[in-house]
Order: sequence, then C-alpha cells, then structure tokens
Amino acid sequence: MKCMNCGQENKETSKVCRKCGRGLAIPPAWFPDARWHLKTLGVIYAVLVVLYFGVDFLLRKLPKPYNVRNIPLEMTPWLRPGVKHLPEEQLQAPPETAGAQAPAPQK
Repeated sequence: MKCMNCGQENKETSKVCRKCGRGLAIPPAWFPDARWHLKTLGVIYAVLVVLYFGVDFLLRKLPKPYNVRNIPLEMTPWLRPGVKHLPEEQLQAPPETAGAQAPAPQK
C-alpha cells in the first residue's frame, strides 16, 4: 500500500507509514455539511407538499361515496328525517317459536 503523503511503499496490513508516520486508513471521500442537509431536507419537504396537494386534488375529482350507492333507510334509521329513535316494537327481539329450537349436538 502506497502512502498518500510521501509515496512510500508499505505492507498491506500496516496502519501507519513507516517513513512519515501518517495513518494509512483511507478517509471518506465526502462529508455532508449543514448546507447539504438543509438542501436535502428542503427538497424532501417540497416533494411531500406537492405530493399531498396532488393526491388531495385527485381525490376531490373522485365521486363522493354517497353518490356511488344507495343505502336503504331500514338499515340506517338514524338517517330518517324527523325520526330520532326506532319505535318500541322494532326494538324488541323476535319471539321464539317452539319448533325452531337449536338441534342437539351430535356425539
């Protein structure tokens, strides 16, 4: 391995140069600074804002869910105009008949 400082040839396993004493570990090629972080975070923020408003615009173009299907008023009695609750006879459980008992479990 060649020293980057003096050009001396060293062993591959050497940690320092035997001529000048400089470390032979290769430094990283690039260190991100605060300016790079601000620029990167600014781009990410701008993309998220544009994406949010783009999705919002597209979702507004879709038909509303209540235009897609009609729900019967029997399934949603609270949506009936003027009626605040169900009549008492609709709140009762259906009467059980003598012949409609559950079958006995088989062994």
